[in-house]
Amino acid sequence: MRYVELFRHTDNDGDSLTPEGIAKAESIGRERLNPPYVFFGSTGAHRATQMLQILQRAAEQEDVPATAVPGLRSSVEDRWRAAAGAAGRGATVETMREVDPDLVEKETLLLSGALRAVFDALPEGGRALVIGHSPTNEAAVLGLTGQVVDPIGKGEAVLVVEDHGRFQVDPWPSNHSS
Repeated sequence: MRYVELFRHTDNDGDSLTPEGIAKAESIGRERLNPPYVFFGSTGAHRATQMLQILQRAAEQEDVPATAVPGLRSSVEDRWRAAAGAAGRGATVETMREVDPDLVEKETLLLSGALRAVFDALPEGGRALVIGHSPTNEAAVLGLTGQVVDPIGKGEAVLVVEDHGRFQVDPWPSNHSS
């Protein structure tokens, strides 16, 4: 089995974490991580990379490679925002599919391919921590697992598990009761 903890970045202002976002990321680092990790990745956006660096320090694994994951950041973020706005409050990837089916179909394939590449690079039993965005995290999960996940809140995560080529979303593991 191989595991990817797929987080959404915490609170931000533009492309940087806010002081509250930094504090929440530090709290996540103290309370919710499940090291050891063999890979740390982000979409490459500054806010995602900031959170990744905070969590990597908290896991005390600064010697493990951290990199941007090619293809995990959408090149059409404005189109996603428009689809989410048109789909209304609480929009999911499924409701956005009703608004812009071409966007969701194409992006789900691209984003899930990038997430699959993370899995392909992991050794058996390996665990990765990846920071991304919403709704593109949810689209990547849908494309890889076939499972629709609820919108991932800022600082929240899903655990994606690969077992002999089958992918699924599992309940969030935690070493703590928070």
